[in-house]
Amino acid sequence: MSFKEHYQTKILPQVRKDLGIGNVMETPRIEKIVINMSIGSFVTLHKDYSSLKSDLSLIAGQAPQVLKSRKAISNFKLRQGMVVGMSVTLRGDRMFYFLEKLIKIVLPRVRDFRGISKKSFDKEGNFNFGIREHTIFPEVPQLDVVKPHGLQITVKMKSRGSQDSEALLTALGFPFTRS
Repeated sequence: MSFKEHYQTKILPQVRKDLGIGNVMETPRIEKIVINMSIGSFVTLHKDYSSLKSDLSLIAGQAPQVLKSRKAISNFKLRQGMVVGMSVTLRGDRMFYFLEKLIKIVLPRVRDFRGISKKSFDKEGNFNFGIREHTIFPEVPQLDVVKPHGLQITVKMKSRGSQDSEALLTALGFPFTRS
């Protein structure tokens, strides 16, 4: 059974039962996953960021969107139109594939990992967390990495609030801290 089928047949009904939700449409659901990577020092040094772009495309399974600065900031040596980051939005099967890989393979590979903080939920129930090194993903070739970069991952959910979203992610197997 695939992760998506397991999510639809086992996890969603169990979460609905645990939360006491009568209407099926009120069940918390994952809409999309957004992965952001800042280029950072590559901008000021005018280096080629194509290796980061290829790494992010390997991680996500699709090509990232290149984000450019909207205005110039002299303190950061930033000009208008310079590339500042990359973003990927995952939906459907790719989202579930990435989520399964994240929970079962990637997060256990994090050095000194003690869990993800539950404080990262916003008031709508979306979950945001960061990963310090993109090299923990198995798709990234370790020998080609010049400098490890961080990723920011947002799990966008449709729910009544952060408690419902937390119950869904706990049922999925997210390793939260015990506090």
